[in-house]
Amino acid sequence: NLHCAALLPNDYCGDILQRLVIYKRLANCTTQEELDEMHQELIDRFGLLPEPAQTLLDSHCLRILAKPLGISKVDASSEAIQIQFVQDPPIDPLKIITLIQSRRYVKMTGQDRLRIELKHDDLHQRVLAIRNFFAELR
Repeated sequence: NLHCAALLPNDYCGDILQRLVIYKRLANCTTQEELDEMHQELIDRFGLLPEPAQTLLDSHCLRILAKPLGISKVDASSEAIQIQFVQDPPIDPLKIITLIQSRRYVKMTGQDRLRIELKHDDLHQRVLAIRNFFAELR
């Protein structure tokens, strides 16, 4: 949840059936390469992506990046980013402990949740912060 509209607007892709097919294809993307191909296809078919469509692709990108880290949910508001892990995530617990100890803005908020207390009013900065955090967990 990026707290912004994440969709294909009617004036970008007018046919509801096409939109539904695209949503399903996006949900079935499992790699960044597949998502990049979809991005290029959307540009080729409909033109440059409006902000809500870019947000939709960003959310799918984060989903793809989160899965191998055992992250089940990301809730990124302008105030903070909350990350929830699956039970027994495939991450070295020492990495998480080190992050919490070295960054005062990263806190545990439950046995399976982290809160990153950084303000990001700009959506692109929020997405970048999430991606950077994911990279640190690898």
